[in-house]
Amino acid sequence: MQIDRFFHWLGEFLGDALRVIIDALSTLFAGFWVAIDRFFDGLARSLGVNPSLINLVVLVIGVWMLYRGIRALLRRGFVGGIVWLFLGLLVLGWLIR
Repeated sequence: MQIDRFFHWLGEFLGDALRVIIDALSTLFAGFWVAIDRFFDGLARSLGVNPSLINLVVLVIGVWMLYRGIRALLRRGFVGGIVWLFLGLLVLGWLIR
């Protein structure tokens, strides 16, 4: 009888400990997801676009093109820099309208 109660207590203890850990991680990741969602929602609304995944991917591509253009200009690649800046502005202009 004693050994049955011990294992029952041990099972309850481990179950409660796992429950606390799972609840804490769930709360942490839920808060992290809400923060990311709010960030993308604010970013999209400030640009005047819908907060969809496709629009955010296009935004990242446009910003990447602008970055490439600025880097090319800093390395004195004027033709490449102008082309990258033009393409980046074209993509971002298309996205915002």
